[in-house]
Amino acid sequence: MLQPGITQELTFSVTQSLTAQAVGSGTLPVLATPVMIARMEQAAWQAVAPHLSPEESTVGIHMDVEHLSPTPAGMEVTCRAELLQVEGRRLTFRVTAWDAKGPVGEGTHVRAVIQSSRFLDKAQKKMQGLG
Repeated sequence: MLQPGITQELTFSVTQSLTAQAVGSGTLPVLATPVMIARMEQAAWQAVAPHLSPEESTVGIHMDVEHLSPTPAGMEVTCRAELLQVEGRRLTFRVTAWDAKGPVGEGTHVRAVIQSSRFLDKAQKKMQGLG
């Protein structure tokens, strides 16, 4: 059952391939903002996945995040998601990221619980120009 308070953390090393320079979001060899956001999303969906039926999944529908400080390649970053609110199928998370020197990012993230097969059918129809 989905209840506020569910959390998940994940830690990763900032490799050269995860820098702004490498992903095209900037010119510097520091953690790319899109990578930080993707890892925050990953922590959120992983937090709730064990509480869903096999037919369900979640999709991100909103992200409001600040990237607070740079993390150079070679350092580790930990991202954490905490489920704050459950409103029907809408899940609101507090997301944070930090490295050994302190906060890296923070904000909120909203995901929706979906029926995987219906969602994929809708995507397929869109691809075919029918939806």
